[in-house]
Amino acid sequence: MASRREEQARRRAERVEAERRAAESDRRRTILGYVVAGLLSAAVIAGIFVALSSGGDDGEVTVDGKELPEEAGIEVQSGDVHDVTPDGRGGTPPPPVAQGDMEVAAEEAGCELQLDLEEEGSNHVSKDFPDYETQPPTSGDHHPAQQADGAYAEQVDDKYVLHSLEHGRVAIQYSPELSQEEQLEIKGLFDESPFGVVLFPNRDMPYEVAATAWTELIGCEKYDGAATTDAIRAFRDTYIGQGPEEVALVLSGG
Repeated sequence: MASRREEQARRRAERVEAERRAAESDRRRTILGYVVAGLLSAAVIAGIFVALSSGGDDGEVTVDGKELPEEAGIEVQSGDVHDVTPDGRGGTPPPPVAQGDMEVAAEEAGCELQLDLEEEGSNHVSKDFPDYETQPPTSGDHHPAQQADGAYAEQVDDKYVLHSLEHGRVAIQYSPELSQEEQLEIKGLFDESPFGVVLFPNRDMPYEVAATAWTELIGCEKYDGAATTDAIRAFRDTYIGQGPEEVALVLSGG
C-alpha cells in the first residue's frame, strides 16, 4: 500500500511539474509576442519618421518639380521664384558689426545714400513697364507677382523685385564681376539674416554692391570688405519691413 501511495504521489508531482513547465512556456511565448510586436511597432514608427524627415531631401523643398537648396533660404510662401536659379552656395560669415550707424557706415565705406526718393508709381501692371529713374530701382509700376525672399544666382527682373520692396523687403545686389571670394562674403551677410531679403547679382547697376528698399537706396561703387558689409547691414536693418503696404514678411502680396 505504501508503495502505491508513493507511486501516486510521484505521478501527481510529475503532473504538477509538467503543468508548471507548460505554464512557464506559455508565459515565455506571451512575453516574446509582446517583444516582437513592440519591435515591429517601433520599426513602423521609425519608418514613418524616416519617410517624413527625408521627404525634403536634406532640407530641400521642391517648387514645380525643381529642388530649392536650403542654403538659398528661399521662402516659398512669400512670392514666386519665376524660374530664377537659386544660389545654393554657403556664404562666408561676415565680421562682427564695427559701425552700426547707417549714415556713418555709408560714409566710411564710400557708399552713396539716396533716401526718401520720390515715388515713381506703385501700380500692378502686366506689360508696358516704365523706365525706372534709378538703377537699381526703388519704386515704380511693377508686376503683380513679387519675387520670393531668398538668394538667387541669376539677376532678378526689376518688375518682380519692386513688388517685394513695396511689401517691406530689402534687395541686396552685387556685381557679377566680383570675385568668388567677395561674392561669398556678401552671401554670408544674407545668410546672417535672410528674413525678408532678396539677394542676387545685378549687371546693370553702376555699383559693385547696392541695397534697395521702397524709395531708399545705398550704392557702393567699390566693395571694401567689412566696411561695405557694415553699411549694407545697417541699411538692411533700418528699412526691413518698411514698405508702404503692410504685408507680413512671410506672406506673398496681392
